[in-house]
Amino acid sequence: MAPTTLEHAFSKDSPSTAVIIPGKPALTVSYQKLSSDVKAFQQKLADVGISAEAAVSIALPNTYEFIVSFIAASWQRAIAAPLNPAYKQSEFEFYIDDLSSAIALVPKGAFVQDAAAVRAARKYNAAIAECYYNGHEVVLDVKETGKLAGKRASIQTAQPDDVALVLHTSGTTGRPKAVPLTHRNLLRTMKNIQATYQLTQEDRTMLVMPLFHVHGLLAGFLAPLASGGSVVVPPKFSASEFWKDFVGHQANWYTAVPTIHQILLRNKAPSPMPKIRFIRSCSSPLSPKTFHELEKTFGAPVLEAYAMTEAAHQMTSNPLPPGKRQPGSVGVGQGVEIKILDGAGNEVAQGKEAEICIRGENVTKGYLNNPAANASSFTKSGFFRTGDQGKQDPDGYVIITGRIKELINKGGEKISPIELDNVVAQNPAVSEAVSFALEDEMYGQDVGLAIVIKEGQKLNAGELKAWMAERVAKFKLPKKIFFTDIMPKTATGKIQRRLVAEAMLKKEQPSAKL
Repeated sequence: MAPTTLEHAFSKDSPSTAVIIPGKPALTVSYQKLSSDVKAFQQKLADVGISAEAAVSIALPNTYEFIVSFIAASWQRAIAAPLNPAYKQSEFEFYIDDLSSAIALVPKGAFVQDAAAVRAARKYNAAIAECYYNGHEVVLDVKETGKLAGKRASIQTAQPDDVALVLHTSGTTGRPKAVPLTHRNLLRTMKNIQATYQLTQEDRTMLVMPLFHVHGLLAGFLAPLASGGSVVVPPKFSASEFWKDFVGHQANWYTAVPTIHQILLRNKAPSPMPKIRFIRSCSSPLSPKTFHELEKTFGAPVLEAYAMTEAAHQMTSNPLPPGKRQPGSVGVGQGVEIKILDGAGNEVAQGKEAEICIRGENVTKGYLNNPAANASSFTKSGFFRTGDQGKQDPDGYVIITGRIKELINKGGEKISPIELDNVVAQNPAVSEAVSFALEDEMYGQDVGLAIVIKEGQKLNAGELKAWMAERVAKFKLPKKIFFTDIMPKTATGKIQRRLVAEAMLKKEQPSAKL
């Protein structure tokens, strides 16, 4: 029978390699060792009182301890809640509070430094534990017991409909929405990805995406494990180390956002070129130009996919050869139904543009504590509305033509403009703030920000950026700040980001020379 929980998703006794952590020396972990480390860590979580439905906030970089703690939490029927370790305290506070986290796992040394995640966890009375690999086992060093004081739990057995993972997605309303994904959702995606790319135990991938995103977690890590293959896990993407690790550890494929592909194209290619079975691109549109450069430079088929957190990652992908790869298209549905539906939920004629909608076992049942978003995000027939506009060609290949939602997609990082506006509006010198997407060669999109300064106040771009840097993660900082006396509005007084963006860019352009 096919496995339905993460507890049975991969072999527990195979001596073959599951994970390689590059280093001097590298750490090579078999499925057997991984399984026994996860089991031991699950017991540690039980001993401190973690049980069904407890949220475990994981503020760790890509490491062996992240891997073990994530899998162990899911085996213990807890909810793993990975967080970007680079968040500021206010961001950690939002996510820890939103899920009423029972415990926050932080890197070794974070407690003594009183790191942002530690302060945020303390504010909401979550237990705080440093988590690290000591060469033998993954240690859970509890520094403060918080709400878990005096608690113990027994070892649990995960069920298919238990929520295994909660990730937040940037909401256009400014408040990020919590997306619960069950074991069933995750295993379905793992199976879909395995089938799309015909993954086997012969395959070894180089993980360059963060594990706190579905892209890295599902496509770059869990799907390869489910197929008996292996994963090379450096702490972060480094252009100078990438090929050394890829070749040295004999990887044969990788998945990344277009930004990373472009960085690799700018850096020296390895010689001789390793045999790459395929390169996957996802989370942000891949330009046909980059597609062709990648195929030519690295001698491998480039397969663009389309994914969302709400679908536990993958929805569509271009197929492996001899299937047709179409630059500018995200391919065909992979284990899901895809329909292009109008506002009323009716299918439009083939080739017509409307909202891309999907249905499948990998799709979340709905956002946590958000009935309004759930009502607007699903059609009567159970299709999830992606918020993306697109069409299908006669072969069923999906072409995305734009975002209905106004999120800024910076190299796969989704940034809510409303969230940014709300932060900037708190600056005492700012009267109005509107952020919007700027086209960007490197990231696809970057952040533009239009500002009206309060009368009698002074503020320059450098000062505002420094002020913002204390309040939002670095990737959300604007690339360009435009100062204006009046903010363009529609006739009804509404602010339309598109209009603001056009007006700011027009203002900036020098008039054409005669």
